[in-house]
Amino acid sequence: MLEIGRSNALFFRTNTSCNNLLRELQQIWVEIGESEAEKERMLMELERECLEIYQRKVDEAANSKARLHQSVASVEAEVASLMAALGVLNINLPIKVDRGSESLKEKLAAVTPLVEDLRLQKEERVKQFSDIKAQIDKISGEISGYSDSLNKSLTLQEQDLTLRKLNEYQTHLRTLQKDKSDRLNKVLGYVNEVHTLCGVLGVDFSQTVCEIHPSLHRTDQEQSTNISDNTLEGLEQMIQKLKTERRVRFQKLKDVVASLFELWNLMDTPQEERSKFGRVTYFVRSSDSTITEPGILSTETIEQVSAEVECLSKQKASKMKELVMKRRSELEDLCRLTHIQPDTSTSAEKSSALIDSGLVDPSELLANIEAQINKIKDEAQSRKDIMDRIDRWLSACEEENWLEEYNLDANRYSAGRGGHVNLKRAERARVTINKIPAMVDNLIKKTLVWEDETHKSFLYDGVRLVNILEDYKLTRKQQEEEKKRYRDQKKRQDLLLTQRESIYGSKPSPRRSSSFRKPNGFSISNGNGSVPPTPRRSSTPDVLLTPRSYSGHHHRQNGYFKEVRRLTSTPLNFVAMQKEDTVSTTYTSIYSSEPDSPLQG
Repeated sequence: MLEIGRSNALFFRTNTSCNNLLRELQQIWVEIGESEAEKERMLMELERECLEIYQRKVDEAANSKARLHQSVASVEAEVASLMAALGVLNINLPIKVDRGSESLKEKLAAVTPLVEDLRLQKEERVKQFSDIKAQIDKISGEISGYSDSLNKSLTLQEQDLTLRKLNEYQTHLRTLQKDKSDRLNKVLGYVNEVHTLCGVLGVDFSQTVCEIHPSLHRTDQEQSTNISDNTLEGLEQMIQKLKTERRVRFQKLKDVVASLFELWNLMDTPQEERSKFGRVTYFVRSSDSTITEPGILSTETIEQVSAEVECLSKQKASKMKELVMKRRSELEDLCRLTHIQPDTSTSAEKSSALIDSGLVDPSELLANIEAQINKIKDEAQSRKDIMDRIDRWLSACEEENWLEEYNLDANRYSAGRGGHVNLKRAERARVTINKIPAMVDNLIKKTLVWEDETHKSFLYDGVRLVNILEDYKLTRKQQEEEKKRYRDQKKRQDLLLTQRESIYGSKPSPRRSSSFRKPNGFSISNGNGSVPPTPRRSSTPDVLLTPRSYSGHHHRQNGYFKEVRRLTSTPLNFVAMQKEDTVSTTYTSIYSSEPDSPLQG
């Protein structure tokens, strides 16, 4: 209403001015004396010119209005487009086109700040998209090569600048960054592994990785480490190649070191010379995958060890005979310890003759002796249980020997130093001796089982152990019978002495003390189950096979079983038959001293 009032006032003032001018023009026409027709014509022309001016102004105003309408529509369309691109949904437009109370200029002035604000937001959002896309392009290029497709997609999709789209790009960027970090760690891990392998093999590391990609051994910090698929694949292939080479060299070095050890052992190389290769010999005991020592598998190291093996091989040829003799001596010592007969085909005399004649390669002869040593060791292991039982049996026999000598000692019950110790030992010895028959029977059973399992005889220093034990049982039984006869004879002797004393008095016979003494000075046992200690040969089968005479463990076993070997021809007499001779002599002397004796001449 205000605007209409203003327009009416303006129109009123305009009409007043026009009326004043028209009256002034009519006055001038009167003074001039213009005709009515001329006045009418001039008024019509004046009216036409005024109408033209008004029409022109109206047209100009209409055009301006149209332009304003177009500007407002364009701005509103731009606002809508920016809001759609930015994803803005809740912005209220301050001007609506259909609101007639506001002029077009007011509408345009009201929407212009919003457009400028949205334009600024769009520029900021495009910058964010550009930064993220630049990082995505860079990382993508590092992973799989650079490409312009992503930049084009940004240009083509500028209308989609919403936060949702921005979050999608940020998520994609974080995924690529994580992938880059994982790849970088993987590449660095591969490079470190290649570095370790190159160090072990003595290979140039920089040259090796530069064959894959120069950035893996960069000298400048500006060039980033290449993490592409090709680089990873190249590193994996290089690692497999180096591992294969490490495995081949390790096996080669292991074989060479094995030959070196063999030569050292054969030639008794001193420890000082062996220590030169101590580092190599230490690492070959482990697996190739655990070796990290630099240069341990280099070609120089392998060549050094190979040269040492070649040098020792030349020395070995000149000392082979000495080595053969030494190993044969070791074989014989081992056979003596295990009581197994050595193979006579490689005896020292035969081996020396064969080597001197050149008919046999010393290496083959040495290998044969080594095989015999291993065979003896294996057999000794299978014989261990029986050998332990033999030791216990021989120890019991030794205790039996000690107990016999102890029983012959007249001062054994004296209170002298160590008397109580010997008494305790004697008690233990009696218990042990009572177990001897069972020990022998069990030993025979064990030996027979061993022979059934191995399908061969158990030989002890060349004699079958079962035969030795059976002979031992037989001779022990015969000795027990002999003891019984001796006791019976002693009873009769005591009876005769008692009768003699009742006739001639209790004066001891001068022959009594000597006739009951053994040549070694010990009195004969009085039924304790022991036997005299000195073995000797006898043609009588009434003997006892006990190794009492040997004090030392090793000497006892060897000495006894060396004598037992002769059982196959002539039985051994481990009982001094002087007992029977002495008893017989004493018995004869007693009867011959009697007046009514049938032996009295």
